[in-house]
Amino acid sequence: MAWPLPSPRAQPAPTPIEVWKDPNCGCCKDWIALMEQAGFRATVHDSGNQAVRAKLGLPLRLGSCHTALVGGYLVEGHVPPADVRKLLQQKPKALGIAVPGMPIGSPGMDGPAYGGRKDPFDVLLVTKTGSGSDVSTRVFSAYRD
Repeated sequence: MAWPLPSPRAQPAPTPIEVWKDPNCGCCKDWIALMEQAGFRATVHDSGNQAVRAKLGLPLRLGSCHTALVGGYLVEGHVPPADVRKLLQQKPKALGIAVPGMPIGSPGMDGPAYGGRKDPFDVLLVTKTGSGSDVSTRVFSAYRD
């Protein structure tokens, strides 16, 4: 009698994420690689992110070098994968989350070229205000190590 082989553990399907970035940006590529290691499947547009950021309603002051969409939410900049998962689990009424600028030590900005430096940064929850196209922010996660 043949025994059935144990079935391999079912891996959850990768979470699709769409990313807009500059074609020459290395830190964006590093962030995408980290996201894929964390179970996301990226579709990448090497067309820059300014137009999509404006279309989605994120002010320039909250901008970074890449913009993503996942589960109907905007993800701007070097957001840790765990915070993207937290956003998708909590499902807040929000435009999305952002790490403005390019803080050293954030995901994708943490390679050997930075010598282990880790600047503090916040992941901001971005919500639309009732007045026009402006947004408000609050700290979603803080990184101080």
